[in-house]
Amino acid sequence: MSSDGVTRPIVLVVDDDALIRMNAVGMIEDADFAVIEATNADEAIVILEGRFDIRLVFTDIQMPGSMDGLKLAAAIRGRWPQIKIVATSGFVDVRADDLPDGSVFLPKPYTFDIIRNTFRELTGGG
Repeated sequence: MSSDGVTRPIVLVVDDDALIRMNAVGMIEDADFAVIEATNADEAIVILEGRFDIRLVFTDIQMPGSMDGLKLAAAIRGRWPQIKIVATSGFVDVRADDLPDGSVFLPKPYTFDIIRNTFRELTGGG
């Protein structure tokens, strides 16, 4: 809950790079969202299977493990269609049809204002 007693939307941040993940978490929390962290897509799926309150997933595209961020986005859309998806990368050039409908791609480096505005628009928070 935020300081005014309002429940903040919960964002699952998925990134294998600890420093980048920590930076993203800080920006997202500063934008008044609650955050849960995962280091890869497999961990993210386990978290999503156990929680029903996650509103948005913010995932890196290039990650080790059984699936990258694009495959994770497709899996989320198939199993949890109500969850909004924002994918990011500093290396991969993503076309609109690479992500499920309604998903957003943010190239790295992203800024606080872009994070705040995008996440609020997707969650109906501003």
